[in-house]
Amino acid sequence: MNDKLIFRLIAGISIFVFVVVIVLQSRVITIFPDKNTIPSWVFILPKLNALLNGTCSILLLVSLYFIKRKDIGAHKRINILAFILSSLFLVSYIIFHATGIKTTYGGVGITRSVYYFILITHIVLAAIVLPLILLSFHRGLQMQVAKHRKLVRWAYPIWLYVTVTGVIVYLMISPYYTF
Repeated sequence: MNDKLIFRLIAGISIFVFVVVIVLQSRVITIFPDKNTIPSWVFILPKLNALLNGTCSILLLVSLYFIKRKDIGAHKRINILAFILSSLFLVSYIIFHATGIKTTYGGVGITRSVYYFILITHIVLAAIVLPLILLSFHRGLQMQVAKHRKLVRWAYPIWLYVTVTGVIVYLMISPYYTF
């Protein structure tokens, strides 16, 4: 595939994911209008999402370790695993939010401000990082090392921030779950 087609594909995927997340957050569409019909397994998804994010955080650090030691093979395998787990996170996140379950953060004072700061930066940076990750994966898999490095300078710290703050958001809001 040529670069123009790859850019269009990455833009299309990124825009689609962004729109789906916005629609789900706005509660315009829910797959379970009657909350009593939500399958019980759905309620473990937030914990699973935190586990996936935490695992991805560790994998990203391990990936950095391997690339610093010039072990490109291990670096590539770890990043592919992190990408797969992040993709599973996204599917799980979409399923959970498609149920219409809503939890409001109940903290007060400075913790409330900290929570919303982390949540908002997490959401904004998650939207920004997806096309960067996809493009850096493309460049890396094509062994376009110089272009890959330029992208990863931005993508890596943002992706790491998003995975770490995903766990923090879960830990902060989970006491307020009503399910």
